[in-house]
Amino acid sequence: MTTTDRDRNLDRLRAWDGRHTLHPWEAMEVHGTSDRTFLEGASGIHVTDTEGRRLIDGPGGMWCVQIGYGREEMARAIAEQVVRMPYFSPFSMGNAAAAELAAKIAERTPGDLNTVFFTTGGSTAVDSALRFVQFRNNLLGRPEKKIVLSRANAYHGSTYLAASVSGKGRDRYWFDQAEALVHFLPDVNPYRRPGGMEVAAFCDEKVADLERAILTLGPDRVAAFIAEPILASGGVIVPPEGYHRRCLEVCRRHDVLYISDEVVTAFGRLGHWFASEEVFGITPDIITCAKGMTSGYVPMGACILSDRLVAEVSGAEARGATFSNGFTYSGHPVAAAAALKNIEIIEREGLLEHVRRIAPHFQERLRALADLPIVGDVRGMGLMGCVECVADRVSRNPLALDTEVGARIDAHCQELGLIVRPIINMCVFSPPLIITEGQIDRMFDILAEGIRRASDDLAREGLWAA
Repeated sequence: MTTTDRDRNLDRLRAWDGRHTLHPWEAMEVHGTSDRTFLEGASGIHVTDTEGRRLIDGPGGMWCVQIGYGREEMARAIAEQVVRMPYFSPFSMGNAAAAELAAKIAERTPGDLNTVFFTTGGSTAVDSALRFVQFRNNLLGRPEKKIVLSRANAYHGSTYLAASVSGKGRDRYWFDQAEALVHFLPDVNPYRRPGGMEVAAFCDEKVADLERAILTLGPDRVAAFIAEPILASGGVIVPPEGYHRRCLEVCRRHDVLYISDEVVTAFGRLGHWFASEEVFGITPDIITCAKGMTSGYVPMGACILSDRLVAEVSGAEARGATFSNGFTYSGHPVAAAAALKNIEIIEREGLLEHVRRIAPHFQERLRALADLPIVGDVRGMGLMGCVECVADRVSRNPLALDTEVGARIDAHCQELGLIVRPIINMCVFSPPLIITEGQIDRMFDILAEGIRRASDDLAREGLWAA
């Protein structure tokens, strides 16, 4: 194909994309006019665009490409399962791949979380967890115990119930939610704590927020608290040390279930299969996961329930009830085969240990960006990181151009060979777990230069004073 033919073909694809595709989180004012980067190839930690540029994938897809791109053995495992058995009905049949995967997940979960309900992704995993909470309380004769507590800036998905318990304000403006079923607690971001308050005192206040809400709303009405170990899409918010453990203690005191939303943190992002127990010292009642479960090669998620909860609603306790929740593609055998191969690769290559070994270097390079212009805060854990840009470090106010600054940094970084994920005035990172120290250095070198160029742009335009 000549360069002219390639350009014409790309123009045609862009036109089709603009005319016929509604993208997630589409800014509708510019729908159909966005000049999106088209990615057409990938290998390792790199993706290749239609111009032939090779770019480091800083976000790892969407927090999910743990084992990296271009794994031929993953492709073979998927293809072999397609040929052997491409689909089965999970409502009435079983399948070897799904059964084996459920057992392998149960081996790796904390405590007694041994029952796996397969879903199509993270949003449906959270929806299923919340529906199970409702089902359980109805069966236990507690129909009023339905309120779910969540946090400002939390993100749990975009299906109806999952979106209802998501606390990112801009995502809630134009949609209806199940408002009677959710109560939001204040932000848990230490960077946004009141001036002069120590982090330990801030943690005390956040734990108190939770208990106050339970007592105010009534323990007989509050059913569950849902929390990400690290608030990912909210800006990689790492709660203060001891926060999750103390919140779990509050929940236990008041018979409130603790749902740990590990859609991002599970399957190695923090160097462990699951972060709840190994990193944060808690054994929740329910865990949700997805993303790294298949390294993004095919869609899949899961809601994992404790034996205690299952025992309360099954066998003689079921009273004829049916858990009427499920999906055509629950436990899809092709997705299960991909997840099994993903687990095999992670174990064989020691990727959990690799993450724990290189994470300190990742975090050191991340924190070195704190002195750059317009950078207000850098934070992260494991192979997760965020750079938050502000107008000035004293007020911590976002830039007047906060809706564009991340995109500007991303544009400069793409010119230099790096994709970042801009979230308004923040850039978040979750690269493939296979990344090396040298590649980490290259990634953050590019990011630093991208931030410098973006700040120079803003200064020239009078939108920021150096």
